[in-house]
Amino acid sequence: MQGNEACVEAALLAGCRFFAGYPITPASEILEGMARRLPLVDGFCLQAEDEIAAIVAVVGASWGG
Repeated sequence: MQGNEACVEAALLAGCRFFAGYPITPASEILEGMARRLPLVDGFCLQAEDEIAAIVAVVGASWGG
């Protein structure tokens, strides 16, 4: 298991049900993994248009519960 795969597994095991990201090396594999796995646990993955939009989406999700 590679580091990015471990990040995805750890986030899911910790109860993560929302992920927002922007595909940029070296984190692209995390976005791909979350996009593949989150729907299987009734989660949602958002590919944002840039890094700032991803951060804003995560803050909004945290405020919304």
